[in-house]
Formats: sequence, C-alpha cells, structure tokens
Amino acid sequence: MNKSRRVLVIGGGGREHALAWKLARDGAEVLVAPGNAGTAAVAENVPVAADDIPALVELARSRSVDLTVVGPEGPLVAGVVDAFTAAGLRIFGPTAKAAQLEGSKVFCKQILHRGDVPTAMFREFRSATAARRHLEEREDMPVVVKADGLAAGKGVFVCDDRAAALVAVATLADDPQFAAAAGGILIEERLDGIEVSVMAITDGRTIVTLPPLQDHKAAHDDDTGPNTGGMGAYCPTPFVDDSLLSEIEARILVPTVHAMRRSKVPFHGVLYAGLMLTSQGPKVLEYNARFGDPECQALLVRLDSSLLDLLDAATDRRLEGVEPPVWKDGASVAVVMASEGYPGPVVKGQPIRGLAAAAALEGVEVFQAATRREGDGIVTDGGRVLAVTAVDGSLARAKLLAYTGVRAIRWLGGWCRKDISDKGLRRERELLAAEAVTSGEAT
Repeated sequence: MNKSRRVLVIGGGGREHALAWKLARDGAEVLVAPGNAGTAAVAENVPVAADDIPALVELARSRSVDLTVVGPEGPLVAGVVDAFTAAGLRIFGPTAKAAQLEGSKVFCKQILHRGDVPTAMFREFRSATAARRHLEEREDMPVVVKADGLAAGKGVFVCDDRAAALVAVATLADDPQFAAAAGGILIEERLDGIEVSVMAITDGRTIVTLPPLQDHKAAHDDDTGPNTGGMGAYCPTPFVDDSLLSEIEARILVPTVHAMRRSKVPFHGVLYAGLMLTSQGPKVLEYNARFGDPECQALLVRLDSSLLDLLDAATDRRLEGVEPPVWKDGASVAVVMASEGYPGPVVKGQPIRGLAAAAALEGVEVFQAATRREGDGIVTDGGRVLAVTAVDGSLARAKLLAYTGVRAIRWLGGWCRKDISDKGLRRERELLAAEAVTSGEAT
C-alpha cells in the first residue's frame, strides 16, 4: 500500500503534539481532533472531541483521511477502532475488546496467566466490603490496591500497611473520580525492584520493540507524593541492556501477543508494558494499549526513521517485512511542567512566557499538552501543561539541556520535578564503576 498522506491524530495532549510533530516531519498532512495550542503550529486542529466517535468517523470520511492514529486510551476502550473499521476507514490501534488489556486489570491478569507471563499474585473483589474483609484477614503486607478500570493513571495505591490499604479501598469506593473505574478492586502483592517501561508496535503477530524508558509517576522529587499521569521520562534507560530487552521481548511481549491471538482477541497497535525488574526477573505491573505520555515525547525525538511507515505497516498487518527503526545516538529527557495544585484542582488561564526561547534551543522540543491560545498568547488549560523534551549525546547532557529549556519558561504557579533521569544517571555511574573494577582486576 502507498504511504498515507493525510493522517488524523485523535487527542489533545502532549503525546498527540509529539505524534503530530513527527508525522508532519515524515511528510504527512496532519489533522488533530481536538488538539491544543501546540498542535496548531504543526497541524490543523479540528474541533471534534476525542470521545465523539460518530463525529470522528464523519471527519475522517469527509476529509479523505488515509490513516487515523489514536492517542488516549478512552476512545480505544470505547470502540473507536471498531467504528472506523466498520466504516471502511484505516485506523491504528486495538479494538475495544483488545483495549481491555488496559481498560480492565482483571482481563489483563487473565491474559498474562494464559500466556504464562510473569506478574504479581493478586485477588479480585467485586465490592469494597469484600476487599476490606480480605485485608482484615490477611497477614502479609505491603500490598498494591488497584481499580479495575481506567482512572487516568491515578487508580493505583502502593500501601505499606493494612491501614493504608483500607484507606485506598475506601478512596476507590467513595471518591467520585473513581466511580467508573472501581467496579472491581484488585489487591496485589507489592513487587520490589526498579520500574521501567517498554513499548512495542505490533500488527497482531510481529512486534517491533522500541527503546526502553523510565517514567516518573510520583508528583515530587525522590518519588514522593501522589501518583500522577507522569511527571517526566527518559530514553533509553541503562537499567535495561540489550540482553534484558531480548528477555522482556521473549518472556513478556511475544507471549502476550500470542495469548491475545489465542483468546481470539488479536492486539494491533502499541503494546506498552509497565515492568518491575525484580530479583526473580522482569514482571508485568500493567499494560497500556497506546503510547505513554510523556514517554511518547521522549521516544519520538530520538526516532530518525519514519514513524508513519511503521504505523502504516502495522495497520496493514505487514510489519514482518519492515526495516527496523533508526534511533539517534545518545539519550532524551522529557520534563513535565505542571500547574499549581496538580494532580488536584488547578487554576487555568495563566499566561505562559518563554515558549519561543525554549524551543530555540538546539535539541529542545516543547510539546504542549494542556494549553490553549488566548488572543496573541498561549495560556494554561489544565494540570500537565508542557513536556520540555531534549535529545543530546549523553543522558547527562540531555538532562542539562531539558532543564535549560524549563528555566526559559514561566507562568504563575508553574512547577516541575527536578530529578527526572537521576536514577538513570546513578545507574550509569554504577555500571562505569563496576567496569573499572573489572578492568583493574583483568590487568
């Protein structure tokens, strides 16, 4: 099939800005629905909501869109791929049933069990009362309490003791923001180790594994504070070398794809594995059914070859014959700048200054998320506002460059974590020290 020329990106966050930016560089004419102030600079924004599936189908049909790429998980779980396929339109992403890999943690666990994929032991409960009874009776702590459904990355509670676990169950049961997500509650053993992310593009049979990353979910430095949608990421992570990446592919990604196909729910799209590197090897914490945010931003600034070619091939079920993607040397760091109060309520409409100065730095891209244009300027429009993303020849230099970009940008109450990629830098130093000792012993 010929390369897609007109591409629709569904969503309005930083991930979608990065996708639109890269697809435009690959030669596509890009539409974004609904987009944000950043996507408007590289694509055409169309005022159609990401969850208005009939309107999205009509948009793709009326504008003769060659390929649609879905950013957020909500439309996937709601069946946007099914609707587009029924209308004879090409779209990259999993069906509603396959997206349950992210949409239902119980479904995810069932698939992992069928594929013999390593993960944490768990119990499922259909009511808060049953979950509380289980916690009162069990002796081993700590645990992880999870909402079964989608909760914007905030439905997971890591609990050190029974009291904290009981509070987590009460929060899932009583807090309105978890009403839809908490139809079921999972209580898992807590895995100890290093958390990393590995994404792969798959056409249901063949996978193309992408460089490993490390996300930063907690709001504040040193992984303190509440969970968020993600405060930053870097790529690649030194915690995953080539040998471990091959193991993750062979023991986790490939068996998951095969288990989905055997279950008659083939998975096409981005398979995102959130992993814990334990003393027993890598184990799955969760799966997402789309590119991560801000992981997507950190990934795409390093991609030297065509993203569009990859997505076309996956959509047409011909990944097997595609050349492997080409990546820039060095590393990338994406730092999320957020509004005051995030991940709680925030004030919108704060004027943002310094965007042009940051973007003028060589190697820096400022991907906008919760922004909108107001008059001649750009203002904040939500919690996670920007992902200032830099690529350079080393992780240390990429971090320095990213935070140089951050310092150029300001708005009232704007803030960020200061330690994005620090775990990776410490790991690099450890590996160098171990190498030096080994070399000394050899001489």
